[in-house]
Amino acid sequence: MDISGVVIALNESAKIEACVRSLQRVCKEVIVLDSGSQDDTVARCEQLGAKVFYNAFEGHIQQKNQALTYALGPYVLSLDADEVLSEDLIQSIKKAFSKNTGPIAYRMPRLNQYCGQWIRYGAWNPDRKIRLWPLGMAHWGGQNPHDRVITGPDLPIVDLQGSILHYTYDTTEELRIQSNKFAAIAARERHAHGTPGFSWPILRAAFRWFRDYVLKRGFLDGKAGWTIAYENARYTYLKYHLKP
Repeated sequence: MDISGVVIALNESAKIEACVRSLQRVCKEVIVLDSGSQDDTVARCEQLGAKVFYNAFEGHIQQKNQALTYALGPYVLSLDADEVLSEDLIQSIKKAFSKNTGPIAYRMPRLNQYCGQWIRYGAWNPDRKIRLWPLGMAHWGGQNPHDRVITGPDLPIVDLQGSILHYTYDTTEELRIQSNKFAAIAARERHAHGTPGFSWPILRAAFRWFRDYVLKRGFLDGKAGWTIAYENARYTYLKYHLKP
């Protein structure tokens, strides 16, 4: 199929091989844009036949848009290095492209795994993402570190079956480290775009916890649901509390 698989990476040796192999099931090429890995991420990707490029990291949105410039197209499928296409999703993509008259953007559900447990409730589910689109007809936007695909108003969006399998964190410590990192990035972005006079970080954090754990039934995921809701609330507090 005329799809370019695109991934950005930094020290993803443990997970990127599964990502690349799943993309190769539906893509004519796989492009990995590395930002200076110190492990064997680059070597693993090259051994698998992926095209590897380097670009200094300026932000998730900037890096993902830069990665698109290396794609041949005419379609592009973007995954994170810790994501894998499920077998059902692979078959759904193949079926969609056998009937595709284009141009169409494709949206797919993402199923997130935390510490070996698939998360079915709370803030992480449902989690639908546009990840497959005609090259040049969409781009990455949003506000770092939370990127999203922005499509043109005339580009139809079709939902696919199957899931992106997202292997997030293997330990609570990994989640805490990433949460701290993302909160610092988000705080800088907020101040760069103008800071509101009164941000109420504690109230925002409390509402985030209540929404994720109670309203979105995160409690049904047990201990993992509690941990995720707590860390989301903590992230929200830091985002509005930290100064750049």
